[in-house]
This record gives sequence, C-alpha cells and structure tokens, in this order.
Amino acid sequence: MSNLPQCPSCKSEYTYEDGSLYVCPECGNEWPQIAAESEASDSVVRDAFGNVLNDGDSVTVIKDLKIKGSSSVVKVGTKVRNIRIVSGDHDIDCKIDGIGAMQLKSEFVKKA
Repeated sequence: MSNLPQCPSCKSEYTYEDGSLYVCPECGNEWPQIAAESEASDSVVRDAFGNVLNDGDSVTVIKDLKIKGSSSVVKVGTKVRNIRIVSGDHDIDCKIDGIGAMQLKSEFVKKA
C-alpha cells in the first residue's frame, strides 16, 4: 500500500512522486509535497467569520437554507445546538428543532 495522498482535483489514488511534486496520472494535476503535508494537518473547521468550531458547540444560521427534496427552509437566525464535526463537503452534522437531522456547511453558520 502506498502512503501517497489522493489527488486533490479528481480524488484518484494513483498519484506518484516526481522530485518535489506529487503527480496524478489520470487528470495531470501536479502539486507540491509541502502543500499536501500542511493541508493534512490543517483540518480545522471554521465558521463564516473564521472562528474555530468544535464538537458540542452551538451555532446560528446566517443565511436562509433550502432543504433539498423538501419545501422547508432553515431560516436565518436558527440556533443549532450540540453540533458534530465530520469530514466531507458538509462538515457539520446536527439536529435542528422542527426539521430533524441534517448536515450543514460551515460557511453558512456563525459560532454562538
């Protein structure tokens, strides 16, 4: 098994080293090894204003958010308590009163 990182563009696992660069043979993307190492250590989730979010924090929604597959909307100012930080595009896992369990992007919330 290789310990090389996946391609940040296409998520291919077939990357290889070329001098001080990582190269993806599938999409042709090249990136420096130093940037890949610092990116792995920089997995801190921040809200829309740059505050660090942790498990158990309370946040407030700063924009009306349409719920996919439903006619419901999460309104501005909705308070969400006891969040969990997860990896992925939607990096906050939470339960909103009156709506239920859902995932949010950290760019649409502020720390309360």
